[in-house]
Amino acid sequence: MKNKSLVAINQYSKEDILRILETAAHFEEHPNRKLLEGKVAATLFFEPSTRTRLSFETAVIRLGGQVIGFQDASTTSSSKGETLKDTIRMVSNYADLIIMRHHLEGAARYASEITNVPVINAGDGANQHPSQTLLDLYSIQKTQRKDLQDLAITIVGDLKYGRTVHSLIVGTAHFRPTFHFVAPKELQMPDEQKNYCDALHIPYTEHTDFTEDIINQTDVLYMTRVQRERFTDTEEYERVKNVYILKNDMLRHSRKNLRILHPLPRVNEIAYDVDENEKAYYFRQACNGLFTRQAIICEVLGINHLI
Repeated sequence: MKNKSLVAINQYSKEDILRILETAAHFEEHPNRKLLEGKVAATLFFEPSTRTRLSFETAVIRLGGQVIGFQDASTTSSSKGETLKDTIRMVSNYADLIIMRHHLEGAARYASEITNVPVINAGDGANQHPSQTLLDLYSIQKTQRKDLQDLAITIVGDLKYGRTVHSLIVGTAHFRPTFHFVAPKELQMPDEQKNYCDALHIPYTEHTDFTEDIINQTDVLYMTRVQRERFTDTEEYERVKNVYILKNDMLRHSRKNLRILHPLPRVNEIAYDVDENEKAYYFRQACNGLFTRQAIICEVLGINHLI
C-alpha cells in the first residue's frame, strides 16, 4: 500500500487497536469537531449498506468534512463497463479519502495500491470488514473488560461468508479469547480462520446445535444473519436461513455480564422479545460505529484528535 489505508484488521497491532478505541471514547464525549475542515471523503458503495455508509458519512460531517460518492453502482460509469482501476483513479482527483465497499474480495487492497489517497475497506465480499471489527471491540470494551482479555465469545450463524466474523477473529486474537463457533455444516467456519486460531493457540469449539448450555458459558454472544446475497443455490439458503433463532427465554440463566452483539441487519435470527432484555446491545453497538469510524478516519489521515 502506498498510504495509511485500512484494508484488513491485521494491519493493526494490539497497541494500535487500543489507541483507536481510546480515540473513539474521546469522540463519544466530543463528536462534533472541525478536524476535517476543507477535506472531502468519497464513499463508494458498490454493494448496499445502511449502517456502515451512514455512520461513515455522519463521521465525516461531524468532523467538519464533506462527502461525495454513491450508494448504487448502477448509477455510475461502472455500469457502462468502467474498470475499478479507472474509477479509483478518477475519484482520487476529487477526494482526500476513499471509503469503499465492494463485492469482490481484495478490491479494497487493490484500490489502495493504485492511489495515493487513503482507502478504508467498508467490506470486500466475504473477506474483511475491519471498521466493523473495531466498533465491535469498542462495544465489547464498553460492556466487558477494558483490557478485553480472556473473554468467552460465541459466534452464531453464517461463519462461512460472514466477513464481520472473519475480521473479528483476527481483531480479538490479541486478547486471549476462547471461541464457540455455532453454524450448520454448510456454513461452518472456513479452515483459514481455524488454522489462524490453531497457529496462535486460541481455543475454539465447533457446534451445530445452538443451546442454552453454550450461551451460559458466554460473555459475548455475536449473532449473524444468513446472507442471502452470498448464496448461488436458493434451496441451500432456504434450508439454513432460520436454523438458529435467539429467543428471550434462552437467556434466563446466562451470565450477568453477557451482551448480545449483531452487525445488523437482522432477519429472523434474534426474536423481537430479546430487544427489551438489558443484555441486548446491538442497537447501541451500531451507534458506537460513529465514534469508532471517526477515530479510524483520523488514524488513516494522520490527524491528531487532541488538537
